Amino acid sequence: MPKNIQLAHSPDADDIFMYFAIKFGWVDTKGYEFSNIGLDIETLNVEAMKGTYDVSAISFGMYPLIKEEYALLRTAVSFGEGYGPKLIRLKDKKLKRNFKVALSGKYTTNAMLFRIYYPDARPVYMDFLEIEEAVVSGKVDAGVLIHESILNFDESLEVEKELWDIWVELAGEGLPLPLGGMAIRRSLPLNRAIDIENILIEGVKVANDRKEELCKKLENDSLVRISDEMLTKYLDMYASDESVELNELQLKALDTLYTLGFEHGLWDAPLKTEDYLIPKEYEHLRNS
Repeated sequence: MPKNIQLAHSPDADDIFMYFAIKFGWVDTKGYEFSNIGLDIETLNVEAMKGTYDVSAISFGMYPLIKEEYALLRTAVSFGEGYGPKLIRLKDKKLKRNFKVALSGKYTTNAMLFRIYYPDARPVYMDFLEIEEAVVSGKVDAGVLIHESILNFDESLEVEKELWDIWVELAGEGLPLPLGGMAIRRSLPLNRAIDIENILIEGVKVANDRKEELCKKLENDSLVRISDEMLTKYLDMYASDESVELNELQLKALDTLYTLGFEHGLWDAPLKTEDYLIPKEYEHLRNS
């Protein structure tokens, strides 16, 4: 059986950083060939609902919608720790209860939390690269910036609310903010799914171990939208040792996210994240 695997990720710097150690041949892929597909996160969310790709980056906030078709992977995860997406508006602008807001996609985690916190706001969905300009030009009253755009935006804008603060108000203190991760199609044989997860875990480890070298290569090959100090700062936020493999605190944060979604009627049952991961015990039985 062929070992060609479609690996879909966003063009965001941390996604590229975490996957391109594999692309550059720095990881033993055990005979698997990975085809990289780069698409914005909302497109990936929509395609995941169609079951398009073998392995795909997704927003954690939409996972319950695909849980029967995809399992969650433990690696290449993004969480905020005191930071995250930002709700921005023009300076001195007062927002009404039903303000018009630009969001990066209906199925993103930030959109999920935003709609829970601001139920009367009127969302408009657009490419995240267009949000800043939409706010500056007055097409919308406010917008939620994600990815690298949170680091540097027009001086006419200011932060109305941090998504981190919304998360703390909704979920309580002490939990990281879940943003995005990876999912793998359940139709793949279990032994292959385990192999793929282990390869990706190793890829994220290697990327972190060779961060400076990898950053230079990504910049030289024009594979990232930001560079120098800004790239380093961003990767320190979203591509770190905490991205390698889900830990207990991150699992608790995900369970809390899915409980919030259930309590606000976004899906019909709460979800315990650990039940939707690839079962590791199979690997131990196979090798015993």
